[in-house]
Amino acid sequence: MAAKGFSDEAFFGRILKVGDDSEAATKRGRPKTNFKKVTKESERGTKEGETRATIIVDQKQLEQIKAVAYWERLKIKDAIGEAFDLYLKSKSTTLNAMRKEKR
Repeated sequence: MAAKGFSDEAFFGRILKVGDDSEAATKRGRPKTNFKKVTKESERGTKEGETRATIIVDQKQLEQIKAVAYWERLKIKDAIGEAFDLYLKSKSTTLNAMRKEKR
């Protein structure tokens, strides 16, 4: 078959050569939106105030959390965050009551 007049540029855009300092070469990829300073490796790729942690959980509990996240249309990390918040709120009221009793 004869070529229809297509070039590599039609499929791949302008092909950049090594040492090409044009504007297209410097503006490739997604714009950087995360400018926080990483102090620990576990913070790399996370938002401000977040860190990465690995925990061991019961399989049934994890499946339940995933189901809740699915039905509530949440990310799993957000469902777990809500569960942590509820747990810590219940514990903080208990701890505050215990501290008042000691006084």
